[in-house]
Amino acid sequence: MFIGHFAPALIAAARPKAAGLGTLFVAAQLIDIGFAALLIPGAEAMRIVPGITAMNPMDLHHMPYTHSLLGALIWGGLFGALVRFATKRKDAAIGAALVVVSHWFIDLVVHIPDLTLYGAPPRLGFGLWNHPAIAMPLEIMLIGGAFLYYMRRTEVTAGDNRRLWMLAALLAFAQAVDWFGPKEPAYSLAIPATMLTTYALLAGTAAWAGANRRLVPNGI
Repeated sequence: MFIGHFAPALIAAARPKAAGLGTLFVAAQLIDIGFAALLIPGAEAMRIVPGITAMNPMDLHHMPYTHSLLGALIWGGLFGALVRFATKRKDAAIGAALVVVSHWFIDLVVHIPDLTLYGAPPRLGFGLWNHPAIAMPLEIMLIGGAFLYYMRRTEVTAGDNRRLWMLAALLAFAQAVDWFGPKEPAYSLAIPATMLTTYALLAGTAAWAGANRRLVPNGI
């Protein structure tokens, strides 16, 4: 799953005293941001194995620090503490931490068994990457429903909704490239570099899109 990870960020951003949308977009992909960063020195590892799943060729065989449940809880706790320090808001910190941890549970649905509880076997994953007819509509429904919720719960303070629609268009483009674009034939540093660049672009656009929005008074 890719843009589906941002669904919890959009939902959390529509709650009172939440962190900003850009911050929550970072939270949503912090596990993969950490994974990309740890790929560079080799602390975690992946390889390209064509056909390993129907939807992508990534063999994510060593990622104990980011894609274990324990690792996700630690990343979430640290990020929540950072948000608490920056905002002085307990609710914002808790929401951001929960968005970080949500990444592991969403991954559990789509990954083949390459996730762990604490960095060692058993390896877990329900494998929806092998069932694109289920995985793709599920991702669209997740992000679409979250967008509708965020739009209903917030309103623009100046201008119009074009910023949010530009964010939606960018997410759709990124997902289309992920699904249908060319795949790297072998692992190289271009993979984590592309990941980090993409996440930075999406988080920056989310921060910009959310900057002119506020919660609807008495919104449902």
